[in-house]
Amino acid sequence: MTKVWCWYAHTVVLGIVITLVVSATSSSDKQIHDKVGQLPGQTFKNNFAHYAGYVTVNNEAGRALFYWLIEADQHPHTKPLLLWLNGGPGCSSIAYGEAEEIGPFHINPDGKTLYLNTYSWNQVANILFVESPVGVGFSYSNTSSDILNNGDKRTAEDNLVFLLKWFERFPQYKGRDFFIVGESYAGHYIPQLSQVIVKYNSETMENAINLKGFMVGNALTDAFYDRLGMAQFLWSIGLISDQTFMLLNLECGNQSFMHPSDSCNKVSEIVAKELGKIDRYSIYSPLCPANDSKSYHQLLRRMHRLGIRDEKYDPCNEKHSTMYFNLPEVQKALHVDPAHKPAKWETCSEVIFTNWKDSARSVLDIYHELIPLGLRIWKFSGNTDALIPVAAVRHSILALKLPTVSPWRPWYDDGQVGGWTQEYYGLTYVVVRGAGHEVPLHRPKFALALIKAFLAGTSLPTLS
Repeated sequence: MTKVWCWYAHTVVLGIVITLVVSATSSSDKQIHDKVGQLPGQTFKNNFAHYAGYVTVNNEAGRALFYWLIEADQHPHTKPLLLWLNGGPGCSSIAYGEAEEIGPFHINPDGKTLYLNTYSWNQVANILFVESPVGVGFSYSNTSSDILNNGDKRTAEDNLVFLLKWFERFPQYKGRDFFIVGESYAGHYIPQLSQVIVKYNSETMENAINLKGFMVGNALTDAFYDRLGMAQFLWSIGLISDQTFMLLNLECGNQSFMHPSDSCNKVSEIVAKELGKIDRYSIYSPLCPANDSKSYHQLLRRMHRLGIRDEKYDPCNEKHSTMYFNLPEVQKALHVDPAHKPAKWETCSEVIFTNWKDSARSVLDIYHELIPLGLRIWKFSGNTDALIPVAAVRHSILALKLPTVSPWRPWYDDGQVGGWTQEYYGLTYVVVRGAGHEVPLHRPKFALALIKAFLAGTSLPTLS
């Protein structure tokens, strides 16, 4: 029997007790344990390494976050580290970020086999997906009440602890250029995490996490401006009536998205009826047929004939993910702990969403705090999203009152207009043409051009 010695280093920073465990089990041994081999249903070879497992972020409560690191497909030691976060709150970055958007492993309609995403972002970065907060996906807590008490503040603190401990497990990434990217409610997560990282580095007098910048897409930012922009968008393109537009502004004008009033909820019900059965996250995309494989295949054929199946868009992606990540052999390959696996893995947790506690009405104050520090900060929008539309994001940016560095203009990819962009002092804004709420899902080629420019710190291309 091998004895393993260990000692615990306790640090209190930002009011958080951070415990780093130093043991005889080396970081390389832990990496070997977490390394993932061939995935079930993988019919192609990959020339990159990937790792999956848990990092405990609170020993007393037994809170642990599940991660999946996918290294760059070439020269990973020369590439930056990119943390991807999805929002919800309560949605999985593995379900969306990895399996639908920027990851290399995408799921076929059979829910059992994989295909290689040719626009994967691991062409330009090492990507770290984290299911956050606890209760999302495979992340868990031994204290059941934790799942009912998630909120903005604890999510940021747990994500900070996760990163510090993860870097202990993967020391080769310490000091590496580090970026955070995500979408939707990650419009809260990402600035808040960036803020606590900056404060941690300042209080400890060390650059423990070499944060270089962050980018957020279709991001919830400010309750007033998000509501205003959403109402304007819905009305301006003819999705709601004049009366409902006025009611939205009257009853929901300054309401939190997470904790709206009863009167705002009633107006939201009217909005839903007027919208009809459309995909609010991508208003021109077809819906996934309900439990009818024949209708689903007919839909794919219609999309192909209409020319809207380009770039492998599939409206039923979430169903495929739910099937795949519930397969026992998949969970085993990803090192999911049988003792802590959920009864059913879900793309989003309704329990977390409905029990969310603190939710900032605005994160614009964090932008004011971080912009002078010289971080690379970008915001982007798909212009067919009706949830956090272009108008909402533009109102929030205008509220920052930043000087313009480079005026509004189109940007191009292979001679096609990829969208539009404007550069401000300390912030760049990008619109992606024809994309919905999940930009890399609907326009993966444009999204790859976007991340390349962001990581390089260069302007998006003009027409050559």
